[in-house]
Amino acid sequence: MGGIQGLIFDKDGTLFDFRATWSAWARRFLTELSAGSDALAARLGQAVGFNIEDGTFLRDSPIIAGTPAEISMHLLEHVPGVDRATLVARMNAVSTETLQVSAVPLRPLFEEFAARGLKLGLATNDAEEPASAHLRQAGIAPFFQFVSGFDSGYGAKPDPGPLLAFARLQGLLPGNVAMVGDSLHDLVAGRAAGMRTVAVLTGIAGAEELSPFADAVLPDIGHLPDWIDSLVMAET
Repeated sequence: MGGIQGLIFDKDGTLFDFRATWSAWARRFLTELSAGSDALAARLGQAVGFNIEDGTFLRDSPIIAGTPAEISMHLLEHVPGVDRATLVARMNAVSTETLQVSAVPLRPLFEEFAARGLKLGLATNDAEEPASAHLRQAGIAPFFQFVSGFDSGYGAKPDPGPLLAFARLQGLLPGNVAMVGDSLHDLVAGRAAGMRTVAVLTGIAGAEELSPFADAVLPDIGHLPDWIDSLVMAET
């Protein structure tokens, strides 16, 4: 493989701290969906691996890496009369309105990536519209040449489609791109695309779970510049 010329990021748990951001989203969405019933809210939380009382997620929660459509399938049986399209639309609306808590100070980091001439992309299993809104809210949207959600037409992780689309559209070889994410979905997609894979620990999964699928495990994306520099040193 040659040097890193592009980075494609997951969003939730990677750019943004997963627990701080998505606990608030889940509480609001499930409370609204339960129409004020604490018992139903708790039952809905159990269905998607979320404890509404303490704001914690199970490691296999579909909220962690699933698409809104996948999450909805765990909820439909508990809310008779609500259809899948309505659930997905409401999830996306609440997602757009949820304040994202940055994993690290993002603007200076992305200024550095841009100064290095790196092509930057986003591949999330969230919908494209709220994902783009989150990048705008964080002040880093102009740095991205590519944004893909589950509904953008390239597929959803762990399918490598969005990653390969980024490389193709930016004229990059997959081997010169690193997929950066916090879940197995991210890393499996990166490996399938022939990219380097970097795991970060700002999501739910730990190093022991991610390391078998990662070329590097970093505390957060703020360590990426040093990792890229280490590759350059190793190849000279």
